[in-house]
Amino acid sequence: QVRLTESGGGLVQAGGSLRLSCAASGTIFSFNAMGWDRQAPGKQRQLVAAITKPGTTNYVDSVKGRFTISRDSAKNTVYLQMNSLQPEDTGVYYCNGRGPTGNVLAWGRGTQVTVSS
Repeated sequence: QVRLTESGGGLVQAGGSLRLSCAASGTIFSFNAMGWDRQAPGKQRQLVAAITKPGTTNYVDSVKGRFTISRDSAKNTVYLQMNSLQPEDTGVYYCNGRGPTGNVLAWGRGTQVTVSS
């Protein structure tokens, strides 16, 4: 089973940037897509960005133009570049690997992102 490990979270002021990394213990192409979910305090976990095996990217409206998901196949690593961060971006960010129907097959443990105003 492929394990996913996130890193790169932290505390940042509004308007700042962070880059999250998700390192897979095996090939990321064992999944149909890789995604980043966010769980804000008191809210349900929500998919914010995903990249499919062919390289198509998708974003939730609230992060479009600010977040970029990418991957390095040689390193089996997926990234989430987050710019112009706002306090509402605060939450735990979870990397995941998804199957053909979008079902999550693997989760990372998460990394905390806190944006101060």
